[in-house]
Amino acid sequence: MRPLKLLLILSQAGASALSAFWTFPSILLSAFLVAWGAEAAQFLISQGLALALLAWLQTLPEFAVEAVIAWEAGRDAERAHLAIANLTGAIRLLLGLGWPMIYFVFAFFGRSRTTERLPSIKLDKEHAVEVIGLIPPLLYFIVIVLKRSIGWVDAVVLLALYGAYLWVLILCPPRDVEALSDAPRISQWAYRQRAWRQKAAIGALFGGGGFLLYVTAYPFLESMLAVAGLLGVSQFVLVQWVAPFLSEFPEKVSAFNWARRVTHAPMALMNMVSSNINQWTVLAAMIPLVYGFSHLHHHGQWADFAFDVGQRTEIVLTLLQTGLGMLLLANMEFDWLDATALFVLWLVQFLVPPLREEVAIAYAVWMGILVVGYAIRGRKLLAPQYFWETIRSATDRRMAG
Repeated sequence: MRPLKLLLILSQAGASALSAFWTFPSILLSAFLVAWGAEAAQFLISQGLALALLAWLQTLPEFAVEAVIAWEAGRDAERAHLAIANLTGAIRLLLGLGWPMIYFVFAFFGRSRTTERLPSIKLDKEHAVEVIGLIPPLLYFIVIVLKRSIGWVDAVVLLALYGAYLWVLILCPPRDVEALSDAPRISQWAYRQRAWRQKAAIGALFGGGGFLLYVTAYPFLESMLAVAGLLGVSQFVLVQWVAPFLSEFPEKVSAFNWARRVTHAPMALMNMVSSNINQWTVLAAMIPLVYGFSHLHHHGQWADFAFDVGQRTEIVLTLLQTGLGMLLLANMEFDWLDATALFVLWLVQFLVPPLREEVAIAYAVWMGILVVGYAIRGRKLLAPQYFWETIRSATDRRMAG
C-alpha cells in the first residue's frame, strides 16, 4: 500500500503542477488589467490612492495564504512559527528583491535615455506620503516586539494607522491630465470615456483583473507549490520564501513593467512601498484576529498570538530591513548602491539562514551611518519636507474648493 499511496500523492502533485499552464498566463493578464486600471484611476484620484487600491487587489493571494496559516496555528500551536515566517518572508522578499529588481530593470532600459551611467530613481513630491507612511507601523511594531505578543487591540491600532494613511492619500490631488499620453492605450481609452462610462471602464479594469486574480490565485499557488514540493523544497522555505514570492507575483509583474518604461519607475517603486505599508498594517493585523478566532473555535477561549525567541528575531530583522529602506528613500532617491546593498543583504539571509543576526546587525549599522551622514550634512530630509508641503497644499486646495 505504501508504494501505491506514494504514487497517488505524486500523481496528484503532478496534476496540480500541470495547472500552471493555464494559471500562469491568467495571473499575468490579471496583473496587467489592474495595472491599467490604476494608471487610468490616477487621473481621477491621487496616484497613491490608486496604488493602494492596486495593492489590495495584488495582495489577495497573500492574504489568503496568511489567513489559512494563522487559522491552522490557532488549532495547532506548533504551526505558529509559520504565520510569522510567511509575514516576514513576504515583507523581506518585496523589499530585498522587489525594490532592487525595479532599479535594475529601470537602469537597464533607461541607459540610452540619459548621460548618467547609473541613474537614480527620483521620486515625486507626492511620493513622500508613502515614504513617511512606513514610519507609524514600524514604530508601533517596536512596541509589539517588546511585549512579545500581538492581540486584537494591536490589530485595531494597526488598522487605524492604515486608515489614517488612506485618509492622507484621499486628500492628495489626482495627476495632471497632460500626463495621460504616457499611459498605455487601454488606460487612455478607459479615462477618455464620457460621463458614467469613464468610471465604469476603469472599474471594469479593476474588477475584471481582481476577479480573474481571485479565481486564479488559489490554483496558481497550488500549482507552483506542487512544483516546489516535487523538487523537494522544505516546508519552512515554502512558507517563508516560495509562497510569498508566488502570492506577490502580480505586483511584481506590474511594477517591473512600469520600471521598464523608465518614466514610470517611481510609480513602480511606490507600488512596492504601498504593498509594504499594507503588509505591516492590514496583513499583520489579520494574524491575531484569525488566530484568536481559531483558538476560540478549537480550544474554547480567545488567545493573543505570542512570539518565541525565533519569531522575535524574524520580526526584528524585518523591522530593521524596512527601517533601512525608509531611510534610503528619505532623500527621495533610490540609486544603484541602495539597490545593490539591499539585494546582497537579502541574498545572504536567503542562502545562509543562520546569518540572520549578522544581517540584522548590518542593517542597524547601515541605518546608523545614514543617520550620522544626514546629520553631518545638515540638510533637511526631503521626505518629511515634501510630506508636509503635500498635506498643506492638499488642505488649502480642499478649503478653497
